[in-house]
Amino acid sequence: MKPSEINNKWKLLQQKLAESFDSDLPDMKVMLFLIGIQELGKGPKKYSKRQKEELMHIATCRLLSEMGFYELEGLDQDGWPHWKLVKPLPPYTMLEQEMLLKSLAVTYFSDIYPELSAVQD
Repeated sequence: MKPSEINNKWKLLQQKLAESFDSDLPDMKVMLFLIGIQELGKGPKKYSKRQKEELMHIATCRLLSEMGFYELEGLDQDGWPHWKLVKPLPPYTMLEQEMLLKSLAVTYFSDIYPELSAVQD
C-alpha cells in the first residue's frame, strides 16, 4: 500500500473505533492497547501501568508476526502470551515504523471493518 492509502485507511479505522467506543480518535498507543486486550482475551478490566505496557508489547509482536518477525512461544501461567523474535527488524526510521504499524493495524481490524478494504488513495 502507498503511504496515502495507509493514512486514509488509518483515518477511517480511527473514526470507526471512536464511534464504537464513543470516544476521541484513538492514537497508535490506544490502538495497540486495544489489540493487546483482544489478543490477551480476558476482556476489559483494570490494568496497571506495567500491564498496559505489556499489552502494547503483545500487540506490537502480534502485528509484526504477520511479517515473520515474531513467533508466539506460548502462554505463561497467567494466560499472557509470550513472543520471541525470529528475525531482526530492519533499521526502520520512525516514520517507516509508524506506517508499518498503521498498515498492520488496518489489516488486523479489516475483518471487523470490511469497509477498510475499499478505501484507496
